[in-house]
Amino acid sequence: MAIKHNQQIPHNHFRKDWQRRVRCHFDQPGKKVARRQARRSKAAALAPRPVDKLRPIVRCPTVKYNRRTRLGRGFTLTELKAAGIPKLYAPTIGISVDARRQNLSEESLAANVERLKQYKARLIVFPRNSGKPKKTDTPKDQQSAETTQSIRAEWGVVDAVAAGFSEIKKSDLPKVVEGGAYRALRKARSDAKLVGVREKRIKDKAAAEDAKK
Repeated sequence: MAIKHNQQIPHNHFRKDWQRRVRCHFDQPGKKVARRQARRSKAAALAPRPVDKLRPIVRCPTVKYNRRTRLGRGFTLTELKAAGIPKLYAPTIGISVDARRQNLSEESLAANVERLKQYKARLIVFPRNSGKPKKTDTPKDQQSAETTQSIRAEWGVVDAVAAGFSEIKKSDLPKVVEGGAYRALRKARSDAKLVGVREKRIKDKAAAEDAKK
């Protein structure tokens, strides 16, 4: 940097002990084992309850990734209503709820409603007080830890995506619009905007021809 005018002389700090300030992460393999053990201990402490909540299957956003499916934040109020599950009762039985998400297709709505119904059919709810069971609790003859553990393994994060609608193949995608989809959309928009102007132009032309006669 060239010095000009009456400015301060630059001080270059090139002699700092930078090696003393470097942080190394040599504990990553050990932390990986610790995280795995923490997950196992958490699952054992929560048993027979599942570790993760049930989440819906949604499409990824944008045109590039909308062929793929993933787990969403929570089920919509429409999906819960169609499955017959109250929105305030759903979080208490391990179902995540997202009041902001909207269903934009019948396919996703039907798939997630069926997912909720399957979960509800396999659900086992233990009573808080064994002497005073509620109507929503599972009957005593069906309350077994083995059944609950098998349900938890079946509805894990890995199997959750496979249980829903799969990825769309490229062969099943709609055919390419001739001339380009963007051009077709712009033309349709222009036609809808100018329909009145064109009709008026035709009427004026016909009236001018009648006046000549």
